[in-house]
Amino acid sequence: MRRAGLALAVALLALAPGCGADESGSSVAVEEASAPSTVERNRIEVVESQGDGGLDAAALYEGLSPGVVTVISVFGGGQAPLGGDGGSGLGSGFVLDEQGRIATNAHVVSSGLGGSLEPAEEVYVEFADGNRVAARIVGTDPFADVALLEIDPAGLSLTPLELGSSDQLSVGQPVAAIGSPFGERQSLSVGVISAIDRDIQSLTRFQIGNAIQTDAAINQGNSGGPLLDAQGRVLGINAQIRSTSGGGVGVGFAIPVDTIQRSLEQLRDDGTVSYGFLGVSSQDLYPQLADHIGVDAEAGALVVGVADGSPAEEAGLEVGDETTEFQGQRDIPEGGDVIVAVDGEELDDDTGLADLIEGREPGAEVELTVIRGNERRDVEVTLDARELRSGTG
Repeated sequence: MRRAGLALAVALLALAPGCGADESGSSVAVEEASAPSTVERNRIEVVESQGDGGLDAAALYEGLSPGVVTVISVFGGGQAPLGGDGGSGLGSGFVLDEQGRIATNAHVVSSGLGGSLEPAEEVYVEFADGNRVAARIVGTDPFADVALLEIDPAGLSLTPLELGSSDQLSVGQPVAAIGSPFGERQSLSVGVISAIDRDIQSLTRFQIGNAIQTDAAINQGNSGGPLLDAQGRVLGINAQIRSTSGGGVGVGFAIPVDTIQRSLEQLRDDGTVSYGFLGVSSQDLYPQLADHIGVDAEAGALVVGVADGSPAEEAGLEVGDETTEFQGQRDIPEGGDVIVAVDGEELDDDTGLADLIEGREPGAEVELTVIRGNERRDVEVTLDARELRSGTG
């Protein structure tokens, strides 16, 4: 029986017997899809088309499906997406503008993880009418699992999708996903937002925060496609599924559009991205835990690790020397630091430490409000840059 895990929703088209995704060396479990080995052109299938909670699925599909594309990535040198045995990867994407820019997932157009990430040798984009064109990878953001592609728009009638906002999402809000699950191009599914503010794995050792959980059917091949609201605005990029077999079971995840926009803005400039790096590992502090370890705070980030040579270490942040057990959790450090605010903005249930750090540029100076026991102090820190490492980054 296969172990349940988060599966990147990209279909692998096997070009040789035994092709598949290697699950070793990563906390992201990837299952191979039984996608067709030959391309079926100009096939349109509406999987679900009834309105749901104010979402007119049929009208949305008719208007926006021309802006959703299938992304075919060709890998050589014995590499397939996420370390498989070679072949082609099939995912989804969507048109950003009339200049030919297209958004998708980084894992759709690259193989490997972290510092071992390698771009596909060739990338093609196929539209709803079956027209297929070559695409160039402008750049990838492995920390957010976002990629920016570019095609020559000459002779094409493009349908750009409008980017919305993920700042005011509501659980129960109706959504729709369009993509190419299992190679079935231009498929539509509808559902609702099941949860918000989830953490999912990126292509690095860092997590992607504020992810959107949905019960709209997302399967392998949906990766890179849009998650849309009732007005047809992009709320996120469909990226992962939680599954024991690689098929969707009503638990899919999308990268929020606010995260996507930050990545795309940087990738448009020079094809690269940068993130501020503090160098701490932490866990959420809540009132009962705070009382147990004797910290005068209602919420915050309990420091459980400090990276060697990091800005956090240079600023004197420390992990407690003693450990305790509480509510079934072992080895909770006590006596060390708890970060309760960044530049005066307090951490709470909705705003975590990563939310307040990753959006800042390397070299930025931030003021951390830190509590150790009952002592409260402000610490100035100059952020470093996130770096990719081999393996998981």
